[in-house]
This record gives sequence, C-alpha cells and structure tokens, in this order.
Amino acid sequence: MRRSELWFERPPELAATAPAETRGQQRDEARLLVSTATGHHHTHFYDLPLLLQPGDLLVVNRSATLPASLPATGSVGEFTLNLSTYYGRGLWLAEPRWSPALPGPLPLQANECFSSAGLSARLVAPYPGIPYLWFVQFEGDVQAAMYRYGQPIRYGYVQERYPLNHYQTIFADVPGSAEMPSAGYPFTARVLEGLQEGGVQIADIVLHTGVSSLEVETDEVEAHPLYPEPFGVPARTASAVNAARDEGRRVIAVGTTVVRALESAWDGRRVVEASGFTRVYIHPRRGIHTVDGLITGLHDPVTSHLAMLYAIAGQDLIRAGYSEAVRERYRWHEFGDSHLILPGEAGVRRLEDRFETVRVA
Repeated sequence: MRRSELWFERPPELAATAPAETRGQQRDEARLLVSTATGHHHTHFYDLPLLLQPGDLLVVNRSATLPASLPATGSVGEFTLNLSTYYGRGLWLAEPRWSPALPGPLPLQANECFSSAGLSARLVAPYPGIPYLWFVQFEGDVQAAMYRYGQPIRYGYVQERYPLNHYQTIFADVPGSAEMPSAGYPFTARVLEGLQEGGVQIADIVLHTGVSSLEVETDEVEAHPLYPEPFGVPARTASAVNAARDEGRRVIAVGTTVVRALESAWDGRRVVEASGFTRVYIHPRRGIHTVDGLITGLHDPVTSHLAMLYAIAGQDLIRAGYSEAVRERYRWHEFGDSHLILPGEAGVRRLEDRFETVRVA
C-alpha cells in the first residue's frame, strides 16, 4: 500500500479542542458515525445499546492515562519531554518536543545529558526509523516525578491544560498509557447499563499506549516502523472471544489498542492468554483474525491507525466514511466524536431496523 492511499482532506477546525465536560456536555452526547456494508448513518453515542445485538462481545482497554508530559532542560534550552513507553530499569522511549504545538526533531545528540522533572536523564539513541523518538535513561523515580511535575500529553489543538481525570476512561484502572485509550472516552454509566440490559457482554485487555502523534513517513505503508507496546490478554478474555467466534457472535473492539492486543494473542487458530511487548503492525496485507467490528475515534491522515481500519473494513468503506465525517463536521482527536465500524453483512438489516427506532425516538 502506498502512503498516498492514507491521505484525505481534514480541515484543522474539525479538531475537538476541549473535553466534553468543559463544554457542558455528557461524554456520551458525542456524535456517532456508523459505517456498515449498506452505508453510513448518524446518531449519538448514547444510542450505542440500541445498535448492538444480544450476545455481541465488546472488548475494552483497562489502561489508565499517566501525566506523561514533563518539563525538561538541556543544551537546547527548555523543552517538553513526552514519555511514551517504559522498558524497565529506568529506560523510557520518549518524544522531545519544543512545545505541545511544535514538534521536533530537536537538535539532540546521543549520550547528551539533561534534566527533566527534577531527575537526571541521558539520551541513549533515537528509535530506528523514527527520529522523533529517543530512548532515555533516567536516574530516580520517574513515576513519582510524573505525578509531581507531569501533565497529560496534549497537542496544539488543545490550547488549555486540563486535569488528568479528563483523560481517563470509565474502564481505566491500570496506569500505564502515555495517551488516553480514547475509544473508551464516550462510554458512561448509562451506556454501560444499557449494554448490560441489552445482553451485550464486555471483556477486557490492557495495552499501554505510547505517543500517537507520528505519521507514516515511508512511501510503502507496510515498511513503517512501530515501537513495541506492553499488553496483556487474560485467559478469561481469550475464552470469551473464542466462545463468541465459535457461536457466531460478533466481537467488537473498543479501540485500535484492543485490536492490536487481540491480534498479538492470536496463535493462528484462536486467541490465547498472552502478555509482553507487541510489535504487531496491522495493515491490509496482514489482515485481521479476531474482531468483526470496531468502535474508535476519528484518526488523522497518513497514520498507521488508518491502515488498521483498512484491514478491518476495506479501504473503500473507510474512505467513504471519512468523507461523510468531514462533510457532516464530525470532531477529531481524543475529545472528539466516535465511529462504529461494522463491515460484515451479518446483522446489517437488524442494524437498519434499530436506526429506524433511533430516528422515531
């Protein structure tokens, strides 16, 4: 696949700039674009229980967001250090940036020392193929420094600072993500109650997300490097996914992180209990084995997330959906609107019936 196939026009003013709570809204009032084999439909996230079927299995990510954006000072002066992924013994992958709105790469050198959040640190080496990311060796307690000096990672489209609780999902109870697993952001207690009443099952995984601001820069999409992220798929979730697939029930991932975790636990026949660091890169050439649908946000052009969406639903359906989202002024990014992707034929007519119910209501 060529990089150009991941490109689309998305006006910058469609970025969501603040959490729902600060706009006087409930999180589940976000708009929901539903893409199926029969077309694209518009509703709100609070209608999700009406759109799913009894026996559907939702798989969610329990990872909680860290205050992973730290102040730093070095040879280039003051800068921002966004921690991404922890590999043990004080070694982190991180993104040095000039500011939330201004990325790097910064003119840094291997073995250069600097200070960050009151700790001494050393640049080890850039990540192969991703010059924006560096391995950083810290001395001291990084976790304590984060909670004392850190802020949630934000980018230029979010101009204000918001407390960490605005970056946590209702499922979050295992700290570890640099950025919020934002597909879970619009879930609320009333949505979960409606899902339970409708016979929808929920299982969970953990995948700690790193920074996601980097675009695909290789002309061949499949050659784009991805860094390893820590994940865990418990035995109970593997069993729930396998049972749903054996019984012809749909498995719907809540977020690209869930897809990556489940595909990392695929042994060629079934999902198995698994944990560690995943290097799985999901694109159309690789294909998909574990899910029938996806709830996700709206992703930027030329990103590996779009390649995953193409693998799940096909390029034509996704591109048509994104054209619809732009035309209807959906909001992008972590505080934005949502996208339910159900590419298969199974259940499409029942879904259409439920949309009639939504419209009448």
